[in-house]
This record gives sequence, structure tokens and C-alpha cells, in this order.
Amino acid sequence: MAKNLMGKSRTKDNPYAIYKGNGPFGLTEMLLLKTYQIPAKENENPYAKWFVAVKSDMTHGSYDMGDSYIREAIMGLNLTYASDEYKQQYELVNDLEYLSPHGANLI
Repeated sequence: MAKNLMGKSRTKDNPYAIYKGNGPFGLTEMLLLKTYQIPAKENENPYAKWFVAVKSDMTHGSYDMGDSYIREAIMGLNLTYASDEYKQQYELVNDLEYLSPHGANLI
């Protein structure tokens, strides 16, 4: 069985990935701090979640941290940064040639 390379929590200063864009609450930045499953299991689980920090117009410039369903966490957002662990786990070819998991776009 494959190992979850992003199973250890990270701080907001060192996220596994950053997604940005116009989410449901306006301009949004989402920092991926931990995943709970490998991508193959996430794809099978409609309730798959990530531990994230999210900043939007609704958070008044600060981050709200907590678990979020993946599909909701990345809704309307684009991947703007990916750590080496993220690239390896989601099998990124390079920063520009990538079909993001869960339907998000890559800038």
C-alpha cells in the first residue's frame, strides 16, 4: 500500500500546497496543511477531507483552520504552489503540465 506523504501536519508558513482564486466567499487563499488519505482513496471517498487554513473576504484577513471536504476546499480555486511531496503524491509531471486532482485548475 502506498504511503501518505502529506499525513503530518504542517504550519501555515510551510504548506504542502496553496490554492487561490474566487471561491464561494470571494477572493480566497487555501493552504493545504495535511491530507488524511492517499489520492486513490480520496477519489473513492466523496467525504474525503484535508486539514486546511483558509483566508477570504469573509475571514477579514486572517486564516480559519480546520478540516474541509476536498471538493469544497478547492471549489473555484487554482493550484498556485505545490511542494515536492504534493507533486510526488499527485504525480505532477511539472508545474505547468498537470491535471489537478478533484477538478481544480493549475496556474
